[in-house]
Amino acid sequence: MDRITYTTFGTCSKFIDIEIENGIINQVNFIGGCSGNTQGVGALIKGMHIKEAINRLQGIKCGNKNTSCPDQLAQALIGYLEKKDKENV
Repeated sequence: MDRITYTTFGTCSKFIDIEIENGIINQVNFIGGCSGNTQGVGALIKGMHIKEAINRLQGIKCGNKNTSCPDQLAQALIGYLEKKDKENV
């Protein structure tokens, strides 16, 4: 199982803690942000494959910001996949 902590940018949340096993998201916890919304996002993607979560969340904006907590989660997952690809080269 892999555990990552991602520092967010441009959102009310400060960090995202993620647990991943065999390409499947087991747990997501946002530190900061809108509690109900971030808990909801975490609950909805639990058990989802990383690539599916990225497809659903990437590009979502919050108000007039260029990003959102869901988009930052997608960015964290993209970074995770890129790191895994480099490790497998």
